[in-house]
Amino acid sequence: MTEAAIPLWQVGAPSEAAAAAKPATDFELTQAASGGDMLAFEELYARHSRRVYSLCLRMTANTAEAEDLAQEVFIQLYRKAGSFRGESAFTTWLHRLTVNQVLMHFRRRGVRMEQVTEDGESPQQVVAGTENPSQMPVVDRIALDRAVSRLPPGYRAVFVLHDVEGHEHEEVARLLGCSVGTSKSQLHKARMKLRQLLTTGKKSRRRVTSRTPTS
Repeated sequence: MTEAAIPLWQVGAPSEAAAAAKPATDFELTQAASGGDMLAFEELYARHSRRVYSLCLRMTANTAEAEDLAQEVFIQLYRKAGSFRGESAFTTWLHRLTVNQVLMHFRRRGVRMEQVTEDGESPQQVVAGTENPSQMPVVDRIALDRAVSRLPPGYRAVFVLHDVEGHEHEEVARLLGCSVGTSKSQLHKARMKLRQLLTTGKKSRRRVTSRTPTS
């Protein structure tokens, strides 16, 4: 004798435990954290701390500074969590909070953007092979990261925001408090400097390889 199917009207609603098992959204966590819920704040930290630290590290090229800035970002997040209204993605809101924290750090250090006229257009020259950093071979990505870390802070900030994070020049200019022309000029100079650093690095690796005895 086969077991009769249970009528749909007899199927109960999901239990409270099952509903509670559903992960909270970032918006829900920020609202809970703003009310003093430390578990909610810890969950936000667990979800986003790595990306925040990575962005700080790319922009500062200094692990100690990146660690301090990432901690400061989450201190600010705890203080300002209630101001996130969910009108944009939380990652976008947190990204801007992080960038602003790094830029305040630069200003305290006296890092300034070179100023050029608004019509100071520079040719858009991408460093060969770096058009999509996430798809570069591991060795090339390591070389690019090292080269970026050697850029002057102003150049590095524009390069990371535009070429790595994908912001348009208008947004980069707004974030950095400079003109669009300055953003374009800084990016052009950053790319030229990177091309020089990467070319020099490849020549050095070739010399080392040529000197390595074969077995």
